[in-house]
Amino acid sequence: MLSGASGAFRKKMVKIKVVILAAGYGTRLLKDLQEAKEEQYTKLAGVPKPLLPIGKVPLISYWVEALKSREDTENIFVVTNELYYSKFKEWAENYPCVKVINDGTSTNEERLGAVSCLQLVIERFRIDDHVIVIGGDTLFYEDFHLQDVLEKYETLLKGNSQANLVLSYSCREEEIRKYGILETDENQKITALLEKPSPTDTTSRLACPCFYVFSKHTVPLVKEFLMENKDAPISEKDAPGLFLSWLVIRKPVYCHPLSGRFDVGNLESYIKCNEYFKDKINIPNYLQ
Repeated sequence: MLSGASGAFRKKMVKIKVVILAAGYGTRLLKDLQEAKEEQYTKLAGVPKPLLPIGKVPLISYWVEALKSREDTENIFVVTNELYYSKFKEWAENYPCVKVINDGTSTNEERLGAVSCLQLVIERFRIDDHVIVIGGDTLFYEDFHLQDVLEKYETLLKGNSQANLVLSYSCREEEIRKYGILETDENQKITALLEKPSPTDTTSRLACPCFYVFSKHTVPLVKEFLMENKDAPISEKDAPGLFLSWLVIRKPVYCHPLSGRFDVGNLESYIKCNEYFKDKINIPNYLQ
């Protein structure tokens, strides 16, 4: 799903950065793996979620294998923590296009949070271009095509250089409280994002996975969001959806629908994701 961009897109997106968020500690999954009865799972305890084997390769490699072939992608930044930094550095030896950043934390209690990790990359590398932000524990079904997403983003930019694009999919009623839920108008413009609402708070069932294309005009607002929330507890500024809900009243944000995603948060979700991809061979074709 991530192969060569159209000529028009290459001209417009000569500078696009990618940030993969991989600084979480995966506490729920770690507990499941430690308590698993099967050795094939217990031996994975201590492996960060983005490096878990999915099919034949680490989860994060699906993204990097596809992204590295794009002419419009200049750099891929992977943000991790001190605990897993050496594991990611070893993995990245096969990918010269990847820069691994250590957020300096060693425990879940001292984590910076996803938005702060994004700002860490923005500041350290002085990013002022368009940015794709991807959750390192997320993959999509095979009907997702990054090329379609980026072509839609290009179209949006032609109409408004301030535009941003996120993804959406219909989730089940019982999952509403687990995700950020998008409310949109007839043009797929987001009017609100509700973080883990109850089913009675909204009629929308559009969940928003961690995959965003932010305009270069939005990038400076990450710092502004963090400054406004500098005294807030980590729970109020950790999830990238919290930034998105703040952003939609300041910049135009549109959504692009897909059929579903894998969010590897516990052993059950890991097994489902691994089963889906285990027989797939041509990894670069995924996400093109």
